[in-house]
Amino acid sequence: MNDDRYGADVLATDWKNAGRVAVPEVEAVRDLVIEDAVSGFCGAVTRIEGQTVELEDYFGKKRVFPFSGSFLIDGAPVTLVHAAKGGGARARTASGSFAVADQKARVARASRIFVEGRHDAELVEKVWGDDLRVEGVVVEYLEGVDDLDAIVREFAPDRSRRIGVLVDHLVPGSKESRIADAVKRGPYGEHVLVVGHPYIDIWQAVKPARVGLDAWPSIPRSIEWKKGICAALGLPHETQADTARAWKRILGSVRNFTDLEPELLGRVEHLIDFVTEP
Repeated sequence: MNDDRYGADVLATDWKNAGRVAVPEVEAVRDLVIEDAVSGFCGAVTRIEGQTVELEDYFGKKRVFPFSGSFLIDGAPVTLVHAAKGGGARARTASGSFAVADQKARVARASRIFVEGRHDAELVEKVWGDDLRVEGVVVEYLEGVDDLDAIVREFAPDRSRRIGVLVDHLVPGSKESRIADAVKRGPYGEHVLVVGHPYIDIWQAVKPARVGLDAWPSIPRSIEWKKGICAALGLPHETQADTARAWKRILGSVRNFTDLEPELLGRVEHLIDFVTEP
């Protein structure tokens, strides 16, 4: 009978690292958005030189940090590593999909994705454009959803030519939700997918940190929402041209899917799957 009153040898195990959480390694590639944990400076990788990495924030300010510094992605710590040279990791599109090399855009499908306005279309194109061209999906904008039911009836979708619709502010009790419900109950509801995000406008689907905010501000109903946002960002907001320039700055801050809120990412991916389903 072998009764070891003192138990196993504690020094035989990796006792020094017990309880430690492994920090994931991330390849430092251009346009990767990271935050310096010490200073709080957040920006996209613009250059890697020796043992330093250069970041550029939303306002175009650049700072250089030690490559071995402490960095965060979405608030979680990561360790930067140099990207493999030649034949390493496969390239990805802005949406996170694996890039398809040397493939021409597919002839457009009969199916369509409709979004509410020009800004929605521009954001979808920036992040999912490569994927949409590979799949042959065309995105069109509606200038609002008030006439969605009539548009669907005119398009007359069927199994081979579906419609996917992305709607702003699709929350219970809203005008948008009532319009979406009417389309679902209509004669073409089986071949139409209406999804939406909870934000007042597509601008809010961009993570506020990308534009230098902790959170998107609450704008009083008495103030036009986009003008209120421009004012909060310290940007001119008197004319439509002012808001257009503000949107260009916001759109320019988006590098890839990591700069967008999950509530938008999942909806767009769902639409693409729906209109490309065999």
